[in-house]
Amino acid sequence: MSETMASVLKSKGSAVWSVAPDATVYEAIATMANKGVGALVVLAGGRLEGMISERDYARKVILAGRSSKDTLVREIMTSAVISVTPEHTMDECMKIMTESRIRHLPVLERNEVVGIVSIGDLVRATIAAQAQTIDHLHSYILGAAYPS
Repeated sequence: MSETMASVLKSKGSAVWSVAPDATVYEAIATMANKGVGALVVLAGGRLEGMISERDYARKVILAGRSSKDTLVREIMTSAVISVTPEHTMDECMKIMTESRIRHLPVLERNEVVGIVSIGDLVRATIAAQAQTIDHLHSYILGAAYPS
């Protein structure tokens, strides 16, 4: 059975870094750099309005010849945000991320952002789950080979 987003968030932490839609892109990029993340949720009055990522910055500001200090987050954010619930499984989220070609998923519970997971978070959780399975199998094999 695949781990849920609730358990992934419990293990990785549920800190949500956000920015307002009327902030400058420069402020958003500075927050990402300060927090060591590649994307932020865009919140207005506590409500999810969009997402902004380093990829948005590179494609919609740098390549377009715009200034990050003169461009507002709302001008380049992704408004049609794909999100999941704490009950979604890692397998479901990996499929959503792969098919949608996205790297970050906000986790919503009753329309409130309770966390965000990245593809890296899911890979780390998968590796941890596989290591645990290997440990269990190793213990089982040793127990069967050397019964007490």
